[in-house]
Parts: sequence; C-alpha cells; structure tokens
Amino acid sequence: MFGLIGHLTSLEHAQSVARDLGYPEYADQGLDFWCSAPPQIVDTIKVTSATGQVIEGKYIESCFLPEMLANRRIKAAIRKILNAMAHAQKNDIDTTALGGFSSIIFEEFNLHDNPRVRNVELDFQKFTTGNTHTAYIICQQVEQATAQLGIDLSQATIAVCGATGDIGSAVCRWLNQKTDGADLLLVARNQERLNALQSELGRGKILPLQEALPLADVMVWVASMPKGVEIDPSTLKDPCLMIDGGYPKNLGTKLQDTGVYVVNGGIVEHTLDIEWQIMQIVQMDVPQRQLFACFAEAMLLEFEQWYESFSWGRNQITVEKMEKIGTASLKHGFRPLLLPKM
Repeated sequence: MFGLIGHLTSLEHAQSVARDLGYPEYADQGLDFWCSAPPQIVDTIKVTSATGQVIEGKYIESCFLPEMLANRRIKAAIRKILNAMAHAQKNDIDTTALGGFSSIIFEEFNLHDNPRVRNVELDFQKFTTGNTHTAYIICQQVEQATAQLGIDLSQATIAVCGATGDIGSAVCRWLNQKTDGADLLLVARNQERLNALQSELGRGKILPLQEALPLADVMVWVASMPKGVEIDPSTLKDPCLMIDGGYPKNLGTKLQDTGVYVVNGGIVEHTLDIEWQIMQIVQMDVPQRQLFACFAEAMLLEFEQWYESFSWGRNQITVEKMEKIGTASLKHGFRPLLLPKM
C-alpha cells in the first residue's frame, strides 16, 4: 500500500474545505487550531495501471499550513510533518510521498535527525520526496511544450528559477545533458550554491531574475513566483513558455498576455480514472486523472514494488534515476500535463 502526505494551500483554503466537507466547527477556526490538529487519513485511493495492475493507497492530511512558516510557527510545522510520517508508518503503509512543503520542511530542518516520534521509530526507507519524478515530468513538459509552440529547444535560452534546489538542480542536469546547443541561465538566491552548480554542469550563466526574464524562451519556475515580484509581459519573448512548478501555483493568474504560455509544472494526467476525492479539494481541472508528479512517484514505487526512498536528500537526483522513474511512468499510464491543443 502507498501513502500520500499533503496539506492545503492556506488557512482560508483549509477553512473553506472544512466547510465543504461538513465540519462547520472547523471552518471558523484560526491558525492556533490548525497548529494543534493531528494528522488524519481522509481518503482511500484505488489506482489502475495501463497494464491492468491495481493498487490501493491512503491520503494523509498533515494539517500543516504555509502560514505556520510565515508566522514563525516552525516547531508546529516540523511537528506536523513528523506526526504525519509516524501516522503513515503506524498504518502499515509501504511507501509514502511527502507532498508540497512536506519534503521542503524535512530537508531544510534536517528532520532525519529526529527519527523518533513518541513510540514510533521512523523508517526513512518508507518515505520518498517524489522529487525525481517531478523533475522528470518538468523536463518532459519543457521538451514537449516547446515543440507545441515551435520553439527549437536546441537553440533556445532556458532559465531555471530555483536552480540550486533539489528539483531545480535535477532539471538543470537533464537540460545540460539533453540540450547541448541551448543557453542555460541559472537563477537562485544562494551564490555559493550557484557557483557549485555552474562548476558541476560546466556551463550555464548565473543571472538575477529580472535580467534572465527578457532573455528566456523558456522559464522554469521550480518554486512559486515570490510575492512582490512583478513581470511586465511586454518585456518577454514571443512566444515565451513558462513552466509553473511551484505550489501553490500562481503564474497563470499573474501572466495573462498574448505570447506568454503557462504550463502547470510537475502535474501528470493518468490514462484511467483514479478512485479518490482529494484532487477535487486541491482544485485540479480533471480531478479523477490529474495529480502532482510527486504523488505519482509513490504510486509508481508501489506498482513496481520498489520499496525504497527513491528520492531523498538534497541534490542527489541523477539523469539516470529520472530516466528510470520516467520509464515506469510511461509504462503505467502517466503523461505530463501540456498546453491545450493549438
């Protein structure tokens, strides 16, 4: 059995979902309530592969909200993720994906140094961040959506915003190996990590965001566009492909201009309907079939019976591992979400 650990996008979203699910006593509660709420299994899942294989899983709501980080409730955020992991393990789940901020919190705050949660000793082999499959899907979206737009990827300028993170660095490795003629622009906050990535790749130009934007035929956003950042569409190339790989996604609402094409990055669509409810809550366009690629990684590990932490640690994703999970993804009927047919 596979597991998915997730969370809602904001306090307002959590209150709205609670109201829709028939929990009015939760709908008016503030952040303090959500800081104390325990993790819960809120959905059971059945997935049928394109091969006919059937697997089952559970969705665990961690009750983490991004406002906990913004309001310096770091200890509450850490407790949320560790408690959700312990809850998954206590329910005999073989492999669980850490979705959204769950994996980021785990890595940033070194939660592997806290393996004991009350009476549960966490077995980290039972967890995966899902980042390898996410990185693979983003790269497929770059390759296939540029073809949709008639952009020659071998001659394009590709900027990666968040280039030094786990997913961002994996995307850069893929592009470095698969697009020899392309210009690669590296955008991130940490100069030391940028220098190390540039050295590893043997190429790539380090630029601040505002300098990279007008140069890019393709812009890969591994994180949500930061608050306060404004983009003038008239300064962008036409066409310009934007891959919105952040969570929550916000490029589609901020960039609505002729010549700018936004793809919801890191999202896959399954060949067959999935029996679940949770994707309606996170407002997927086709909730029976569309899902986050990190969640799909846990399903793929269950289909293939690869009971391991396939994605783990920072900047450990190789092109070979992306190709391996990509082969499994195609086999079982997942495909990257692309632009509408033009």
